[in-house]
Amino acid sequence: MRGDRAARRPALLLLLLLSQVAALHPSELFPFGESWKDQLLPEGDDESSAAVKLAVPLRFYETQFRDLYVGTNGIISTQDFPRETQYVDDDFPTDFPAIAPFLADIDTSQGRGRILYRQDTSSEVLSKAAYYVHTGFPSSTTRFAPTNAFLVTWEQVGAYEEVTRGVPPSGERNTFQVVLAYDASDTYALFLYPTNGLHFFGTRPKESYNVQLQLPARVGFCRGETDDLKREGLYFSLTSTEQSIKNLYQLSNVGIPGVWAFHIGSTSPLDNVRPATIGGDLSKAQSLPSLDHPKFPLDGALEGDYTEDSLDYYDETEEEVDYPPSEAERVGTGRGTIHVSFHGKVDSRASEGGASLPGSELAPALPHPAPSNLPFYPETRATAWEPLGKKDTPNRNGQVQPSEQTESRSPASPESDRDSRDPSREAPSPYPAKEPHQPYPAGGAGPPESDAPPAHPGEVVRQRSPLPVPSAPWSGGRQVVDVEDSISSDTKVFRYNGANKETCERNHRQCSQHAFCTDYTTGFCCHCQSRFYGNGKQCLLEGAPHRVNGKVSGHLHVGYTPVHFTDVDLHAYIVDNDGRAYAAISDIPEPAAQALLPLTSIGGLFGWLFALEKPGSENGFRTTGAAFTHDLEVTFSPGEERVHVTQTAEGLDPENYLIVRTTIRGQVPPIPANFTVRIAPYQELYHYSESVVTSTSSRDYSLISGATNQILSYRIVQNITFQACRHAPRRQGFPATQQLTVDRVFALYNADERVLRFAVTNQVGPVEEDPGPPPVNPCHDGSHTCDTAAQCHPGTTVDYTCECAPGYQGDGRSCVDVNECATGFHRCGPNSLCINLRGSYRCECRSGYKIAEDQHTCILMGPPPNPCEDGRHTCAPAGQARCIHHGGDTFTCACLPGYTGSGHHCADVDECLENRCHPSATCYNTPGSFSCHCQPGYRGDGIQCTPEEPIAGLKPCHHQQRYAQAQPAYPGSPHHIPQCDDQGNFLPLQCHGSTGFCWCVDPRGHEVPGTRTPPGSTSPHCGAPEPTQRPRTVCERWRESLLAHYGGTARDDQYVPQCDDLGHFVPLQCHGKSDFCWCVDKDGREVEGTRSQPGTTPACIPTVAPPTVRPVPRPDVTPPSVGTFLLYAQGQQIGHLPLNGTRLQKDAAKTLLSLHGSIVVGIDYDCQERMVYWTDVAGRMISRASLALGAEPEIIINTGLISPEGLTIDHFHRTMYWTDSGLDKIESAMLDGSQRRVLFHTELVNPRAIAVDPIRGNLYWTDWNREAPKIETSTLSGENRRILVNRDIGLPNGLTFDPFSKLLCWADAGTKKLECALPDGTGRRVIQNNLNYPFSIVSYADHFYHTDWRRDGIISVKKEGGQFTDEYLPEQRSHLYGITAVYPYCPTGRK
Repeated sequence: MRGDRAARRPALLLLLLLSQVAALHPSELFPFGESWKDQLLPEGDDESSAAVKLAVPLRFYETQFRDLYVGTNGIISTQDFPRETQYVDDDFPTDFPAIAPFLADIDTSQGRGRILYRQDTSSEVLSKAAYYVHTGFPSSTTRFAPTNAFLVTWEQVGAYEEVTRGVPPSGERNTFQVVLAYDASDTYALFLYPTNGLHFFGTRPKESYNVQLQLPARVGFCRGETDDLKREGLYFSLTSTEQSIKNLYQLSNVGIPGVWAFHIGSTSPLDNVRPATIGGDLSKAQSLPSLDHPKFPLDGALEGDYTEDSLDYYDETEEEVDYPPSEAERVGTGRGTIHVSFHGKVDSRASEGGASLPGSELAPALPHPAPSNLPFYPETRATAWEPLGKKDTPNRNGQVQPSEQTESRSPASPESDRDSRDPSREAPSPYPAKEPHQPYPAGGAGPPESDAPPAHPGEVVRQRSPLPVPSAPWSGGRQVVDVEDSISSDTKVFRYNGANKETCERNHRQCSQHAFCTDYTTGFCCHCQSRFYGNGKQCLLEGAPHRVNGKVSGHLHVGYTPVHFTDVDLHAYIVDNDGRAYAAISDIPEPAAQALLPLTSIGGLFGWLFALEKPGSENGFRTTGAAFTHDLEVTFSPGEERVHVTQTAEGLDPENYLIVRTTIRGQVPPIPANFTVRIAPYQELYHYSESVVTSTSSRDYSLISGATNQILSYRIVQNITFQACRHAPRRQGFPATQQLTVDRVFALYNADERVLRFAVTNQVGPVEEDPGPPPVNPCHDGSHTCDTAAQCHPGTTVDYTCECAPGYQGDGRSCVDVNECATGFHRCGPNSLCINLRGSYRCECRSGYKIAEDQHTCILMGPPPNPCEDGRHTCAPAGQARCIHHGGDTFTCACLPGYTGSGHHCADVDECLENRCHPSATCYNTPGSFSCHCQPGYRGDGIQCTPEEPIAGLKPCHHQQRYAQAQPAYPGSPHHIPQCDDQGNFLPLQCHGSTGFCWCVDPRGHEVPGTRTPPGSTSPHCGAPEPTQRPRTVCERWRESLLAHYGGTARDDQYVPQCDDLGHFVPLQCHGKSDFCWCVDKDGREVEGTRSQPGTTPACIPTVAPPTVRPVPRPDVTPPSVGTFLLYAQGQQIGHLPLNGTRLQKDAAKTLLSLHGSIVVGIDYDCQERMVYWTDVAGRMISRASLALGAEPEIIINTGLISPEGLTIDHFHRTMYWTDSGLDKIESAMLDGSQRRVLFHTELVNPRAIAVDPIRGNLYWTDWNREAPKIETSTLSGENRRILVNRDIGLPNGLTFDPFSKLLCWADAGTKKLECALPDGTGRRVIQNNLNYPFSIVSYADHFYHTDWRRDGIISVKKEGGQFTDEYLPEQRSHLYGITAVYPYCPTGRK
């Protein structure tokens, strides 16, 4: 790894040098203007060009395009733009294809710049574009010769600004350019940013509601939306912060500052946009010396802190470099956000002549003016670099004396540098809020002007050099500052002499993510960055409130009464900027809680930890951090009762709450319940040594009840032990003793709540010899008016200022939380969800991913172990038992039908002992099953056997009648005896003598399907059966054949194939009315292993054996409350949102059903049985669940589906309809999954939404075919299919039929409109024309409710007027799909 890093350094340094000397001058942009026949985009705030018909199509990603559109807002697309409110203030990815050199709210109104564009085939343009492409891609573009180019130039354009009376518009203007160079197979994009071309770096959202918020511009590429619901479209983002925008014209990925090249389209597979990478033999591309190093990616080297007034010279400090992943790793993820940090303050005082390169010969040609010599970087770490002219010579103190002809700076003396390197005194970063990678201890952009190397005696720091020296890379978001152990007298070369010591390189992960690591002579230490404080291993934000959680246990004698309690809760809240600390302990028994009131030190510990600091003093947390032990011994007077308290701090939890465990042992004097305790303000001295803080004092307290006021006292001895870093030299001037002043003390026990409370106000400072009357600054005594989320900065006398803590904004006296998730100022990576916290945020991973060490990136989790699949189970062999996985390493075993046992051991069941065969048959036992064979003279399947020859002279009815009468009756299954007329014919109406069921038969005695009636009901009217309208199926022919063998009818225990109304085999087949059942496939063949035991019935699915494992975990339903509410699909869950009238009751929203591993898309509700139905595109199934408490999902259909999306329920006819965009089909089935049939399978491309009008018997659906989108209708049986709407629609995602208004309404993500029409397509009107990205819609009362992919929420729209009335954004942000309304009754509608 070290070798790789070392090999990268020369390429990095070469890039940095080129950035200094070869910036892109505005005159070096590609030529543009009227003389080049450029077209001019109209002035305005949100203008776009007409479609530019390309003479030769270009490729973007894998698709070929013939049209391009140019937009005002720094963007090019292959399709016309939506309204700017749909995309200009949102982060990547966009919903449409985008090439964005500077996506922001740009306005060219009133002469504020111009935008020019053209196609070009001139040799001057093509050769220049080819040069840049070959420079950036030296190895892969040797044969690339562009044939066409498309150029767009934004010249001196301004940002949109609200008009304010008396305030002139800003004069800030930006200039930048895009060139798309391409041939028949490949397309490359060039982004060009000339020197001083960018003066504003972002724009303020139009709808920011008076919040002073500026969003950085977006730079990158998006492929646009994808048809696959399971993933987002590809995108590539080059910038993420304002600082990265500032660096666009200072850095490059082709070696020319301000020029950026990207491979954006190809006929060959291109997983994502590929940026250029410096590397390879650059001498072949631009006559530069070979770097002997493979590709060195610098695509995202934009996050550094450069200052705009000093761009020509790098500071002498080291740069910290994040080495990004290889090109293959970047593009393989499907998205490409790249952030590589180059931090360094820039000094404008550059050497005019460049730098010498000892021992090297450089080729003379550079693409831009460059110094004749470049510096040489040997493998040894050199720090004294020689500028041109006279050489600097070291003096006696090891400092470099500059020559008279060059201007340079010498390192300051150690005395002058201590303060500058003290972590607590570093200057804050100009962009601290969202830049976790900070190259200097204070988090700033560079060192202070003193340029001091050492911070403490004995600490040695590399000297500064006129050019940056690369250092170890970042890791895990923590900073590493190398401090070498010793140096030789030769100041030109520092030699590392450390032996086997612990160093930052191996141990920096022990530091807080808000700390930096420093190597010392004997080891390393951690120090908190600026604006954070602690011991370096735990750091908290200054000025922000802090919280403590913990447990308290006690073994006390209150007087002589023993009292015990275990693990009761402790919670504390600390206001950092005024030293207030509140602590509460719950559920302590009343005698003990009352007696503990004087022991305010239990809560006072937190006051000392976070006390308000006077100048020159530090509170306890700066010393101990979050790992220490507080031992407290109290001796009461006059009874000499003694109690010992131990409080152990166990670190910070993920929310930065301090965790403290407290134990209390000993004896305390009792305090009557009617007494209160009052403690006067006091002062204590704390003595500090290397790893312990001690304090000894006495305190008085008063017991008050009415006129009684008894004053008592106790002695208190405190020891606070902690692990200090022994490697860092002791701080000079830090006082060995500090005074803690407790201004206010409060102790109270509430018997009703069983809560013991302490409150203290603390400040720590030097020991006061004579506390005179000088005025106290409000910052020091807590009397200031700063917000609790602000830091108070004392001034002279009683003056002070307030500053909101990072993560908050305001004037300091009023601070509000900044929602980093909503504003985009967060670092959560792909596959993660940003969760806003007060003053901060955190990243949570989507299902299937886990958080990486940097706490921002989500990485894919491997599949969980399954012992049933990997063979680690202990079940019997597969032919005898099945293994059932329950998650993790747990499983159970179950014997298959035909076997019995524990599942780990299974034995064959001898079914012949159970008399399963016909009395006239012989039984043969087989492993796991059995077979029956009729005896000679009989025929049948062995379960049923009949005589081979009928009795002569009898008609079939009499024959079956006598045969039935001769059969033995089986208990519980009485057989039917046919009824015959006088001529021996079957009576048309047959009734069972025992059960009371009646049915019609044909002349052969066969039951007419659909005529059976239950006991007590009206008997069916039996007439002549209607002739069949279709050929008989295999099932029907077999049924007739067996019935003929049985003499025209079958006994209750005889097998007759069961056929459905279409003649297909019913999946479940049984021997008559017996319990012996099995599953069959579509051809009637028995499915192996499905034959049931007595008393059980197998779950049969058409053509597929029943599933062996049910979904895990058990997704039990949490029942909703009574009333009208919305159900919505959100990936792996179904949500419940109640309505109060038509208003969204957002506080009562909850998850109805969690479905692990699913992607729920379509959803609807059956109001009769109170069942919710949904489609799952991940599981390829349709399921349902009752809304009853604890109900579990039931799979209805799980075969013959690819991508089931839209779903609608006809509660009148008990039928469901769905669309399948994978099969391009529309199907229907009964609500139990039976009678499934395909309604349409032609002339469908992307069917999605579907709705039903059960009263009028109409079906409606949408097809968002991009070439010909449409809305169609038919009858419920699939007849009279016709197109209702096919004009002026784009992506009709959502569709709903309102049974009350009889209107068909749809939401279109292409036109951004919500429209309605009558059921015949007439009377069309627009309700709302400014939607975001709707997916599904439902109508209720006078409102529409639709899910929105842009907002990831539910939006309500009023039917009359189309006003947006409310929105609900779930806490877990991800795409919402289907939505439906649940009424407390079934809507009847009207015809």
